Amino acid sequence: MLSFLTANARWLSTGFLLTFASSFGQTWFISLFAGEVRAAHGLSNGGWGGLYTIATLASAALLFSRGALVDTMRLSRLALLVSLLFALAAGILAFSVNVWMLGLGVFLLRFCGQGMFPHMSITSMGRWFHATRGRAVAIASMGHPLGEAVLPLIFVALIGGIGWRMAWGVAAGAILIVVIPLLMVLLAQDRQPSGEAQSPEASAGLNGAHWTRGMLVRHWLFWAILPLILTPPFIGTVLFFQQVNIAEVKGWTLAQMAPGYVFWASVSVVSALVAGWACDRFGPERLLPLVVVPMGTALLLLGPAEGYQVWFAVLAIGGVSMGAANAFLGAFLPRVYGTRHLGAVRSLQTVIMVVSTAIGPGVTGVLIDAGVAFPVQGVGLGLWCLGLSAVMVPVSLRLARELRP
Repeated sequence: MLSFLTANARWLSTGFLLTFASSFGQTWFISLFAGEVRAAHGLSNGGWGGLYTIATLASAALLFSRGALVDTMRLSRLALLVSLLFALAAGILAFSVNVWMLGLGVFLLRFCGQGMFPHMSITSMGRWFHATRGRAVAIASMGHPLGEAVLPLIFVALIGGIGWRMAWGVAAGAILIVVIPLLMVLLAQDRQPSGEAQSPEASAGLNGAHWTRGMLVRHWLFWAILPLILTPPFIGTVLFFQQVNIAEVKGWTLAQMAPGYVFWASVSVVSALVAGWACDRFGPERLLPLVVVPMGTALLLLGPAEGYQVWFAVLAIGGVSMGAANAFLGAFLPRVYGTRHLGAVRSLQTVIMVVSTAIGPGVTGVLIDAGVAFPVQGVGLGLWCLGLSAVMVPVSLRLARELRP
């Protein structure tokens, strides 16, 4: 591992930096400002949630149409353009004087942060690495939990000290002064100067083909694994989004539950590295039935839980699935669909993920209003995960046969 890290430090650092910097557009980061933003713009919880959902879905639509740029444009140029747009988005939030500016800022933050930054990172890892693809994706993905562990402490302090608008100004400055120069240094030497779309080194996928999005959606595998793509981001989002309801139902306090983030982040890092190694060793297709088993187990624990300490176990076990899912998909897509059109293929997967995270809070919120508390919903979601895992067994076996030379 040490020799792997040393030989590929430039490329792995690029992937890691992109995922870490994507934090500024992730839901957990934007939610730190929710109270101040709603107060400044006179928005109710429903109004803010509706604006956020619309902006997120619009960003997914733009990602679907522009995600393929990763296939045709030098990463050094594309990363610079998206970074400038990202900094502009943070600046718009800082100076937003009405709801329209707020919506535009959130839209651009979601497009750059949840969309293009991790999309560029994981697509590049899938393209640049072959035999060690799983490990590369896992290392690049570690930027996500590190951001979750470090940035909330910094920006909560900034919001209290200099105000939420100035804090967004700091975020914009960090992108301009830190992220962009680092990317320029790291990408001074493109790993594939001509672009993968024209490269004879592009790796073919299933049946020796270079799959396009059109080919993908007409094949049985896409529809078979679609529930598996949707489930981890859906559950991961609602588990945190509805933690206030969990606290109310269980009689816990948010202060008691807060240390659970450490368990979630730490375990997801370890599980991503283990899953990355397993993908390289056994093939990502063999992990299909295993990805959501820990998440299902965690949700089944949540239903009957009484002591708040169980919440730590729920997040620790659920974090196994989230870390494994990130590494798995990063290795699975290039393995099955090839790398020539990987940007277009992965943008479809990212759009599905974004839509899943957008509808999750709404669906679970409606059920809560109807009297179905989230811990009760969690039992149903846990059973869904275990049932989905069983369904993935024949899918995995069939795919392994079709991938066999």
